Amino acid sequence: MDNARAFLAAYNLIDARLRALYRGKGSPGFSDLVRRIAESNATVRRYEDDLMMCARLRNAIVHESTNKLIAEPGDEITALIVRVSELLNAPPTLASLGKREITGISADRTLREAIMLISQKGYSNLPVYRRGRMVGILNDRRIVRDLGRALERGNAEELLGGACGDILLEEDLRYYYRFMSGKAELQEAVDAFGANRKLLAVIVTETGTAGEEPMNLLTPSDIPRLLRLLEA
Repeated sequence: MDNARAFLAAYNLIDARLRALYRGKGSPGFSDLVRRIAESNATVRRYEDDLMMCARLRNAIVHESTNKLIAEPGDEITALIVRVSELLNAPPTLASLGKREITGISADRTLREAIMLISQKGYSNLPVYRRGRMVGILNDRRIVRDLGRALERGNAEELLGGACGDILLEEDLRYYYRFMSGKAELQEAVDAFGANRKLLAVIVTETGTAGEEPMNLLTPSDIPRLLRLLEA
């Protein structure tokens, strides 16, 4: 009955964690807790169906009147519930990815210099700083759009020689980027890209506040790596 004991230990840890997360009144059952907390917790939401299945399986494993083990769950379902327990009680965070060296550029450098740096580094998103504070991100879409308009007007050279910070738009930072703290879970970053198909990057800072030094910058190309870490 080793699997049964491991299953029940993980189930009880999940139950305790769900109750710690619950902010409502009363003492709902396990299944009800899963449904309610799935609305706000990315890990519970991802494994909601599996947890509901585990709730039914738990009742088949334990004899309610005697509290004795009467069935042995399979290896796969046992490994699943143990993994969910680990993710809920010690979820991998964005800080666990480590700090990435992120090249940026000063807002008063020319757009020509910014384009050359993007070309050299192979970046599609280039943080822009003013007096040590990040004030925006230059992305290839914004550059191509503004440069195309400048070519139509016949003043492309003027644009290229101007400060790269001049083409930044505050709305770009709000619509196409998301700030998250290092304490945020990996699953939250994955969900952010799923919720906003136009999201160009998740910017990881110490507290998730705009203007802080970026610890990491995640793009949609990082999603497969994040999923592998979650499924490891």
